[in-house]
Amino acid sequence: MTTLLEMQSITKEFPGVKALDQVNLAVKSGEIHAICGENGAGKSTLMKVLSGVYPAGSYDGEIHYEGALAEFRGIRDSEERGIIIIHQELALVPQLSIAENIFLGNETARAGVIDWHEANHRTEALLLKVGLKESPTTLIDSLGVGKQQLVEIAKALSKDVKLLILDEPTAALQENDSKKLLDLMLELKAQGVTSIIISHKLNEVRYVADTVTVIRDGTSVSTLDAKQGLSEDQIVRDMVGRDMSDRYPDRDRRAGDVLMEVENWNVWHPQHLERQIIKDISMNVRAGEVVGIAGLMGSGRTELAMSIFGKSYGRNISGEVKLHGKTADVSRVDRAITAGLAYVTEDRKSLGLILDETIQFNTTLANLEGVSKRGVLNDNDETAVAEKYRAALRTRTPSVFQKVGNLSGGNQQKVVLAKWLNTDPEVLILDEPTRGIDVGAKYEIYAIINELSAQGKGVVMISSEMPELLGMCDRIYVMNEGAFVGEMPAAEASQERIMSLIVSEKE
Repeated sequence: MTTLLEMQSITKEFPGVKALDQVNLAVKSGEIHAICGENGAGKSTLMKVLSGVYPAGSYDGEIHYEGALAEFRGIRDSEERGIIIIHQELALVPQLSIAENIFLGNETARAGVIDWHEANHRTEALLLKVGLKESPTTLIDSLGVGKQQLVEIAKALSKDVKLLILDEPTAALQENDSKKLLDLMLELKAQGVTSIIISHKLNEVRYVADTVTVIRDGTSVSTLDAKQGLSEDQIVRDMVGRDMSDRYPDRDRRAGDVLMEVENWNVWHPQHLERQIIKDISMNVRAGEVVGIAGLMGSGRTELAMSIFGKSYGRNISGEVKLHGKTADVSRVDRAITAGLAYVTEDRKSLGLILDETIQFNTTLANLEGVSKRGVLNDNDETAVAEKYRAALRTRTPSVFQKVGNLSGGNQQKVVLAKWLNTDPEVLILDEPTRGIDVGAKYEIYAIINELSAQGKGVVMISSEMPELLGMCDRIYVMNEGAFVGEMPAAEASQERIMSLIVSEKE
C-alpha cells in the first residue's frame, strides 16, 4: 500500500504548554489507522493540525498528503482535498432535517436556488450507504446519538471523502450502535476510504484497526501492527508508560450500616405525563459500599439518579429517600445537597461544568457558602479549596486559574468530582464517571472512588461498561425499562448473567 499521509516532526505550542513535540504519523492508503493515548496526550490536537483547524504557520513540522507538501489554511482547504473530520461533539443542527444538515454549506443549488428534490435524492443514496432508513426530511433532534453519528458519516461521504477522521466516535454510544459504526468503517475501507480513528476503547481498536500509533505526553512513542496479534496490554503499556496488569485498584471491601434507602420510587415523564419512566424502585446503599446500576441505554438509570437528586428530572414523583433511617428532603437540588447527596452527571461538558470559567470557579460552585461570608466570596479561600482538590485528585493543569474548557476529558472529570467532593456528601452518585477518558485516567478515578468508600461514603455507580461495574462494585442492581430486574453481589455477577436478566425481561 502507498502512503497517503505523512506528518513529520509536528510541534504545536499553546501559552505555557507544548501540546505536540516532534510527532510523526504515517497513514497508508486504504487502511484504518488508530491513534491511542491518554487524555491530554495530544491526539485531537494532532488531528486539528491535519484538518486545518490549526492552520499552517501555527505549528512546526510538515504535512505530506498524496505525495505533496500540504499547507492547509483552514477546514475548507483540507475538505477540498477529501480530508473530513468528525469531532467528538457532533456538529449537526438539531432543528434542521437530515438533508439540510448533510448539505449545509455545500448546498445543491442552481442559480442561487436550492434544489430540494436533488438534495433529498442524494441524501437517500447516502443514507443507504451508511445503513439508515430514515427519510431525508427527518429532523436531527428526533434521532438517537448512534444515528446522528451515521448522519455525520453520510455528510462526509457527500464531500467525496478520501481520508475520514473520527474522534472518539463511539464515546456516547451503546454496544449495538458502536458495533454498527465500526462495521460501517470496515465497509468504507472495502470501498477504498482511508480512516483515522481516535478511541479509548481498546477492544474496538483491535476490531477495526490495521495500524495503531500511540501518543504519550505530546510525543509519538510507537507504531504497532494491529494485524499481528496485538494485545490490549501492549497498547496500555505504551499509552501510560508502565505496566497495568490490574485495571482496577484493590480495595478493602467492608460495607457498614445502611446509609441511604430509596423506597417505592416512581417517576413520570416531564412532558408526556401518561408515560411512567421509573417504576416502583427500591434500593439501598451501605456506608463504604460501591453499588452499581447496570442496564442498556434508555433503561432509566440516569432518570433515576436525577430524580433522586433534588427531583431534577420528572413529574409526579412519589416514594421516599432515607438517610441514616430518617426521611431526607430531596425536593430541590439545594435540599438534596444539604441532606448529603451529590450527583456527577454523565454530560460533564453541558451539565457538569461551565467550560468558559476557571478550575477555581467550577470547584467551589456547588458550595459557595464554604468560601464566602455574609454573601461575599473570599478569593483566597476559593483558591485554597481549588488547590486542595487539584493536589488531592492529581489534576494536570498549570494553574487553578486555567479555563476548564482547555483541559483534557480526564482532567475535566476530576474537576467535576472536586466540585461535588467539596460539598462533603455522604452518598455520591456517579453517572458514567469514566466516559470518554483513557485507561490511565480511569485508574485514577477508580482510586478516588476507593478512597471515598474507605472514608465510609456510599457510592452509586452507573456505567455502560460492564467490566467496570464488575471490577469496582460490591453489589449490582440490573435495570430495564424503568424497573430493577435483578440484584446480586458483584462476586456472583458476570456480563452474561446481567445480560440474561435484561433480555429475559424484555422478552
